[in-house]
Amino acid sequence: RNKAAFIWVPELEDEPAETITYQELYVRVNEFAALLRDFCGVKAGDRVTFHLPMVPALPVSMLACARLGVIHSQVFGGFSGTACGGRIADSGSHILVTMDGYYRNGELLDQKIKADEAVEVAGKAGVHVDKVLVWRRYPGKYSSPTPMVKGRDYFVDDLLKDFRGKRVDPVSMPAEAPLFMMYTSGTTAKPKGCQHSTGGYLAYVAGTSKYYQDIHPEDVYWCFADIGWITGHSYIVYGPLALCATSVMYEGVPAYPDAGRPWRIAERLGVNIFHTAPTTIRMLRKAGPEEPRKYHYRFKHMTTVGEPIEPEVWRWYYREVGKGEAVIVDTWWQTENGGFLGSTLPALKPMKPGSCGPGVLGIYPVIYDEDRNELKAGSGKAGNICIRNPWPGVFQTIWGDPERFVKTYYEKYCKNKNSKDWRDWPYFAGDGATQAADGYFRILGRVDDVINVAGHRLGTKELEAAALTVEEVAEAAVVPAIDELRGRIPEMYIALKPGYNLGKGVEEKVKDAIDKIIGKFARPRNVWLVPDMPKTRSGKIMRRVIAAVSNFMDVGDVTTLANPEVVETIRRMVQTEKARRGEVPKDVPKEVLEEIKRFGAVD
Repeated sequence: RNKAAFIWVPELEDEPAETITYQELYVRVNEFAALLRDFCGVKAGDRVTFHLPMVPALPVSMLACARLGVIHSQVFGGFSGTACGGRIADSGSHILVTMDGYYRNGELLDQKIKADEAVEVAGKAGVHVDKVLVWRRYPGKYSSPTPMVKGRDYFVDDLLKDFRGKRVDPVSMPAEAPLFMMYTSGTTAKPKGCQHSTGGYLAYVAGTSKYYQDIHPEDVYWCFADIGWITGHSYIVYGPLALCATSVMYEGVPAYPDAGRPWRIAERLGVNIFHTAPTTIRMLRKAGPEEPRKYHYRFKHMTTVGEPIEPEVWRWYYREVGKGEAVIVDTWWQTENGGFLGSTLPALKPMKPGSCGPGVLGIYPVIYDEDRNELKAGSGKAGNICIRNPWPGVFQTIWGDPERFVKTYYEKYCKNKNSKDWRDWPYFAGDGATQAADGYFRILGRVDDVINVAGHRLGTKELEAAALTVEEVAEAAVVPAIDELRGRIPEMYIALKPGYNLGKGVEEKVKDAIDKIIGKFARPRNVWLVPDMPKTRSGKIMRRVIAAVSNFMDVGDVTTLANPEVVETIRRMVQTEKARRGEVPKDVPKEVLEEIKRFGAVD
């Protein structure tokens, strides 16, 4: 009970780390559960939305809901208030838990202002938020300039005084009862609320944490990710706590105030298991390639997660960060999956840069082509990776939309739509892959119109819908552009309505609209204003063509387009400007080129 459950590290280096023991965590969870039950009136089956950054209040809030049988829905703290409000409305949540502010790059950001916007958006969609609970970054001190709304907004630290020492018996729930929802992007403008179960999910994350991350009670484990995404739910909160580990939580960005910050944290806290995304690895490699050598930490195990990792980046991670000693597991999985689907067993299976490995224990991947033919195992041919069998961690449904659930994940390769036999319903992951003769899978990226940006999935339709809120914009199309640090980034192409002037700052208006509706992390690097979109004769935008333009690739045969002449106009404009800015991709691996070629053949 006196062992550390979490060590929370603030972004500001002169602020002390906070250690929360398992006993202290138990007390905090019970007190907040009592507050939710007795002050907010929530009960088993209700939904509560969080819009919290990486602070201890987030796991406390999650576990308090779980104790009550309440379904929690955490919205990534970087999302806008509009995006949060849409998710509140979809889930039917009447309680919002947020924070006054948090630090990013040394700046105290106003999080509370987003709550007001979220409540307004949800209200317009017909869902009334009864109470907004505000955790304070500094207890007793309000760090936001946004006023509190009397009768709706409450400071959590003030309310908790009435619940000090309270204990709440955990509500007994069926294994199949929903534990939480997590929204992820899809191919429509509406994000999908992935509903995860209680028993199956918890068993799966505990098992994969134990066998694939080799977590033991004596370990100090740091998953350098955000709890606002599935990695944080599974491998910061639920998995490590089930194994009695000590987990590090870090509030800030990787290289603040400098590229040595992560390694100072690891050295000071004695971290021996490290887990992060390729984007973070690339960023640290670029900012301080020799920084890890300056610090005296020792990792036994390292994980990569969220997106494919390039072999040369993998080798730097192994050689410099792991000092040639740590085992690496390169994992493949998704929000919908609950936990790892593909990975090597650490120290028992050979590591292979660029490949995630075979399916994890109990997972049987298979690759199909577009004609629904199963590709021979180990053939090396590219296709769509699917999972033959159900597994405990797989999500149960899309909240409120079971038809979309079946259509998106199971219909494509279903062998018999009247069958109730799971063997006739392989799970379609939406990723391309190859399998080598040794049984290891290499993930090639998305095969649908979803862009994986720094391990975060962004739906093109969601981005385009935001752009179309700008009055001048008639059409919008988003494509992935290769980026040295983040893997892929969104680039936006827009065409204006008749009568609008080309030079009145519409590009910035589009970027600002995306900031407001989705969040700054989704902001496209470039917005290209074009005279027209390349289209088929039926009027559909050919994203394949503009994706090729953005990435300096061959556009292929465009003679069948209704307006082939516009392609060369766009190509000259975009590529000339990108070359001037130094944005020409270099040494692009073949599999990345293949991924771009597959993107958005037809809208």
